[in-house]
Amino acid sequence: MPPHTLVRAPLGVEVRGPFDAAWTSVLTPEALAFVAFLARHFEPARQRLLAARRDRAQRFASGELPRFLDETAELRQASWRVAPAPPDLVERQVEITAPPERRMVIHALNSGASVFMADFEDACSPTGSNLVEGQRNLCDAVRRTIESPLPDGRRLRLHERTATLVVRPRGWHLDEGHLLVDGRPVSGALFDFGLFLFHNARELAARHSGPYFYLPKLESHREARLWNQVFLLAQAELGLARGTIRATVLIETLPAAFEMEEILYELREHASGLNCGRWDYIFSFIKTLRERPDCMLPDRWLVGMDRPFLEGYSRLVVRTCHRRGAHAIGGMAAQIPIKGDEAANQDALAKVRADKLREVANGHDGTWVAHPGLVATARAVFHEHLRGPHQIERSESGPEVAAEDLLRPPSGSISEAGLRRNARVGLSYLAAWLSGSGCVPIDHLMEDAATAEISRTQLWQWLRHRARLDDGRPVEPGLVRAIVAEEVAKLRSGDGTGRLLQRLDPARELFERLVLAPELAEFLTLPAYELLRTLEEDRCSP
Repeated sequence: MPPHTLVRAPLGVEVRGPFDAAWTSVLTPEALAFVAFLARHFEPARQRLLAARRDRAQRFASGELPRFLDETAELRQASWRVAPAPPDLVERQVEITAPPERRMVIHALNSGASVFMADFEDACSPTGSNLVEGQRNLCDAVRRTIESPLPDGRRLRLHERTATLVVRPRGWHLDEGHLLVDGRPVSGALFDFGLFLFHNARELAARHSGPYFYLPKLESHREARLWNQVFLLAQAELGLARGTIRATVLIETLPAAFEMEEILYELREHASGLNCGRWDYIFSFIKTLRERPDCMLPDRWLVGMDRPFLEGYSRLVVRTCHRRGAHAIGGMAAQIPIKGDEAANQDALAKVRADKLREVANGHDGTWVAHPGLVATARAVFHEHLRGPHQIERSESGPEVAAEDLLRPPSGSISEAGLRRNARVGLSYLAAWLSGSGCVPIDHLMEDAATAEISRTQLWQWLRHRARLDDGRPVEPGLVRAIVAEEVAKLRSGDGTGRLLQRLDPARELFERLVLAPELAEFLTLPAYELLRTLEEDRCSP
């Protein structure tokens, strides 16, 4: 793909298109120079950390188990707390997530939620358009100039009171192929973080807020330390006061669950809390323990937060955060309102209420929802059970969470229905992602990359260990191929959109290749991004 000629890039920086001329307001020479500055400074450390991840993953595959670190025991026993929350992050009872698409940004900010997390990661397909338009949308949202036309001629605008904006950049493992520095793709994390911070930090401060972030996919406190170093250097370079940036860390990998306190400590002057990223956590549980047949998970719908290994994870997040003065945010309610079937809709809302009641009883200070229609339901539960904006000062009781509590897999059956659901979700999501949509409603649930990861890793693990279905049949390659073919045929004959159907063939090829591979791929989005870039280039070829 040729470099974009409309963008004036600094020396050694190459922007690769296609980009609209209007996007030069985001990809300014100064902003690109700032991202390049971060990339040059931190890329060697990022690569060392990714190599350390691969080494540890190999040790887990060879039989080693995650553990609480002996070398940091003294830190866990010491008395320290994170910095106090800024005023607009004190109350976080309901948080809503969505990709930074223009209309979704407005609806999320207007939803009545406490916080809106604009997601450049699992809910965003990283096309050039999505990434740069998303940054422009957030610039407009920060300045309250964002609007969008409605079919009746009116304009959708922000309410007087809106949610606090928090941005989730991509994880350390993802590259950004649209921007090369000294001939190499930059980190997707630094691209997303750097552009948002450069354009909005001072404007947010002027509006009595700040640049707030959610940090995804961390696997160790050393990865948190790198983020803290990024924050310190970025603040100094932009003339921001130390501690201006605030970050909430998603505990969504099994290794990170054993280093929660260390992660908070590394970020303590910038930390705002931890979040139970439970769908990615389930994916990480499968991936980390993939070679252990005794750790196979049953059908996805049988793996709920009431299972001991997830219940212990939730309690440990709360205990860790409250001991250190941080917010403990609960997990995602992925349900979306069901129109035309009131009984089914009420059943879905009842599941949301039960889920949020469990979280607030465990001690969480807030929770996540995926749709504006769930905000009122979630808020009612927290409003009823909290006496203030949070319950950080609540003393925790009950036994300590031990390593074996986090490693105990749930029992349950594996069914053909579960196999089919994994195939359908994985195929549908991947086809949509390759079409440019990273947030996809499937079977009345809002799915993102995390649930697609669960789908493909479960199938891989069941194949790896020749799991048996509840009717006695072994899970074999021929059975998986046959079910994938049947689900593809159903999608073709159903209500799939034209764009989804256009990408169904490459989605099927990639999905089958990953599921049937002898070794488990680290992330679905790594090979999928290579394919996405190829499709993007093909669309722009003369």
